[in-house]
Formats: sequence, C-alpha cells, structure tokens
Amino acid sequence: MKISYERIGEYLQTAFKIILENGGFYPLKDLRVDLEKRLNFNDYEKATYAKTGYVRWQAILYFYSIDATKAGWLRKQKGVWHVTNEGAEVLKLSPGKFIEEANKKYKEWKEKQEPAIALEDALETLSGRKTITTSYEQAEASAREEIKDYIQALNPYEFQDLVAALLRGMGYYTPFVASQGPDGGIDVLAYKDPIGAEGVKIKVQVKHRKDTKVTNQEISALNGLLRNREVGLIVSSGGFSQAALREMRTSNNHIEKMDLDDFINFWEQYYDKLDEEGQSLLPIRKISFLAPEE
Repeated sequence: MKISYERIGEYLQTAFKIILENGGFYPLKDLRVDLEKRLNFNDYEKATYAKTGYVRWQAILYFYSIDATKAGWLRKQKGVWHVTNEGAEVLKLSPGKFIEEANKKYKEWKEKQEPAIALEDALETLSGRKTITTSYEQAEASAREEIKDYIQALNPYEFQDLVAALLRGMGYYTPFVASQGPDGGIDVLAYKDPIGAEGVKIKVQVKHRKDTKVTNQEISALNGLLRNREVGLIVSSGGFSQAALREMRTSNNHIEKMDLDDFINFWEQYYDKLDEEGQSLLPIRKISFLAPEE
C-alpha cells in the first residue's frame, strides 16, 4: 500500500488551512490534534514504522513540509509552524499540484541532488539529508512540547518565580517578587543595579493562564502604572490578543511582551547564567543532533 501524492497534498493543505484559521501560526502539537479531527486516517496511515517508531502520516507530513519550507510557503520555529503569504496563495492549487510544485521548489533550492530515495525506504531507515531534518524537527517539537506542558502545570506563583529567575539570569536585580495576596498590579520589579539608581526600572506583570490571552484592557492597566524611566513587561503563558498587541504599539510608554515561546527561548539562551536555584526551577539539558538541512 502507498500513500498518493494527492493524499499527501491534502495533509499539507489541511495543515495550512488550520494554521491560517488560527492567525497564521500554530503549535505543531495542536496542529497534529486538529489534523486527526479533520482527516479520516486509515489504519495504514496511523501505523508506526518499526525502526523509528514514528506514526506514518506524521512522518510523511514532516517529510514534505521541508519542501514547503524551501518553497517559502512555511516557516518553522521551535515547534510552531507559520504559513507565509505565498503559502496562503498556493492553497488554490489541487493537492497533487501543490506537492508537485513544492517538490520542484525544493529541487531548485538544492544544488546537488542526492540519489533518489523511495519515500517509504527513507522514512523507514532515516537515510538521506531530508529524513535527518525530519527526525531533528520531530525531536525539537517534542522537546518543546514537554517544556510547555511542564510550565503549564505550574501554579501562578511558581511561574512568577520562573520569570524572576530568568530576569536575574539576564543580569537584572529583582528586589520585589510578589507573594500571595494583593500586589498593586506589579508582580516583579527589576533593576539593572541593586538599588535601582541606574537605568530604567522594569515593572513586570505575570499572567499564567493557559487558554486565556492578555487583553487590551490589561495592557492599558499596566500602562497606567508606569512612570518616568519605567518600562512595562507583561509575561503571558496564554499569549496575547490582537487588541492587546495594538494597545502596546500605541502606548505612550514602553511596554514589552513575552509569550510562552519567548520565555522558553530566553530560558534556553540564558540558562547557563542562572544560579543553581534558578536552574532547578526548570532544569534543561542540551543534546546534539546531526545537523539538518538549512
């Protein structure tokens, strides 16, 4: 049994549509769940490869998403997929033509072609540069999902402590981290020196709500707390509404945002600069992979 190019095109085009329905970018973890609901996978598609343990339809989706990436239709970052304007435009193609055009673009990108490898053989043995990329991307996405799940399981004050630890790793002092109870709207204060005499003061609000985005009213409330030489930072594990982003852009004060992906990126970047106590709050370890295609 083989999976046709028409069917593979249906995988990717459905994925693109789901991403666009969610604002143009979407976590791979959620995308897989939604694809399961949209596409009626048969037993062959849902089976796993004996050598790799990968689910067949997922492995094929990742494999051909590389073509879409090289075509400029899709961008990937830390387990989040983004559909470009060009990607939205090619949805008008038939599923088979979609894959054909993506593969053509991939071949144009790749100056030196490796010996052709049958799709099933490539996915089964993980031979070839493209399947190395597939393996790396799945591992990266899985690792990011585990970190997110760990953070989402924390209570609001535990997440607040993570934010304060990150700021200290970035070189800030945090003389105030709110305890349970009224905090006046500020969860963390951060200075560049121990007493806050130099540079700006950062007033931080931490919103730990998995399925609730920060609103424009919440941005406006933070803006009202800022004074001269103060910067606002709002950290949200649930993301930000479009209205909130507009409110930040038009604010008369400097307000920065940090969503969950931003937080994890910074945590990875500054992890070695965290003290032992800070690292223990969210311990991570770096591992090496054979370099994927760039």
